[in-house]
Amino acid sequence: MRSKIIGRKYEQHLLDELYQSKQAEFVVVYGRRRVGKTYLIREMYEGTFTFYHTALSPFDLLSDGELLYRQQLEVFGQSLREYGDYHSEAPKSWLEAFSWLRELLERQSRRKRLVVFLDELPWMDTPRSGFAAAFEHFWNGWGAGQRNLMLIVCGSAASWINDKLINNTSGLYGRTTREIHLSPFTLNECEQFFTSRKIEMDRYDLLQCYMVMGGIPYYLSYIEKGTSLAQNIDRLFFSKSGKLQLEFERLFKSLFSDAGKYIKIVQALSTRREGLTRKEIVEKTGITSGGGLTSILQSLEASDFIIKYVPYGGSSRDTHYKLIDLFTLFYMSFIESGDTMSQNFWQSNLHSASLNAWRGISFEEVCYVHQAQIKKALGISGVHAEIKPWRSKTADDHTQIDMLIDRDDRIINLCEMKYSTGEFSIDKSYDAVLRGKIQSFLQQAPSRKAVHLTLITTYGLKPNKYSSRAQSVVTMDNLFEKA
Repeated sequence: MRSKIIGRKYEQHLLDELYQSKQAEFVVVYGRRRVGKTYLIREMYEGTFTFYHTALSPFDLLSDGELLYRQQLEVFGQSLREYGDYHSEAPKSWLEAFSWLRELLERQSRRKRLVVFLDELPWMDTPRSGFAAAFEHFWNGWGAGQRNLMLIVCGSAASWINDKLINNTSGLYGRTTREIHLSPFTLNECEQFFTSRKIEMDRYDLLQCYMVMGGIPYYLSYIEKGTSLAQNIDRLFFSKSGKLQLEFERLFKSLFSDAGKYIKIVQALSTRREGLTRKEIVEKTGITSGGGLTSILQSLEASDFIIKYVPYGGSSRDTHYKLIDLFTLFYMSFIESGDTMSQNFWQSNLHSASLNAWRGISFEEVCYVHQAQIKKALGISGVHAEIKPWRSKTADDHTQIDMLIDRDDRIINLCEMKYSTGEFSIDKSYDAVLRGKIQSFLQQAPSRKAVHLTLITTYGLKPNKYSSRAQSVVTMDNLFEKA
């Protein structure tokens, strides 16, 4: 039921509009695996599907290409029969399968909205199966002309969705009527999620949970009430049968063909907080443009693993790619190395240097995916602003500003992000660091705009003789606001 959907207000409104439209709609819902695409569509249209089919997962079957092709056709035929098709055998090809689907739909009333949902569409496109051509023929040759048809397709395989649907330059070019990118939950939505499950967790722990799970509903669903966050993390990641211990590899294999190249890139990006240029990625991974680098980067961006940005004052040649997926960052920090053998690792190291360093870096990424909340806290939601890092280009100056908000109202916010267990205090030495950063920025990136220092921290800023260095303060509670 729709009442069970957490957040997704814009997506719900848009899907309602498309359902009510008086024309054929071809809607692509995409996003990384486990983000809730299928759940959203099922809850929105429960009981109203004219046809609903989910492809077989190729990762759960030990089948060669030809056998998997036949298996996909067989289960498609089963779905057709569930919705009233009279053929007792499986279709022999995808052309035949979509011909039968067309016959099924043509028997419906023309005054009724026909909702067809094809879930995990990329999985149907097995090698040499002819699926893409048959699907194009179904939509271009018939579906696009049916004013009462709403075709919804979902897929986690971002590379396939990008190449075959969104950026397709052949039969399906420009044919989709709407693309809906479903992103991970915000902190606000995570809080709603736990409240709906009657799980009590204060915002400090919820923030750390977000740093581990990255706002992915499926991962969050494994949190058990009645046990601490640390106990949950140990159970899910560090115990011998941890549910999410092997999730990273499964995730990338299900999302991307040639997953090894994608993993190489996120491994490289995880080594530098500000990210890497395209040239640096090539140097670190050996993957060239001829190796599909552009497509890989586009797919990683579409799946919310990375962002692309041009540093403040830079040009397109300085374009950086930055890892922002918190689950991946957590995995790279603690699971991939294999150094953490203890089943109680998290509980035993809560105050260790390694966890504190990870929290600091992860908090910065949390801030990057909550830019709208930061703008709201600063009272500039309606002001256009470019948000990006800045780094000194002077050889002997290593000054870096992790988040700079360049506003159209002639103000630049230099943001310092500090994770703290209590009110953060600016002491004499840190005040000198802040003054040095501001001075470096003003000398190397002169601007007629006013420059304000903004501190983003968990519990706010402790008043003392140095606290006035920050013109504004954004707290953890601000990050939990609705955008």
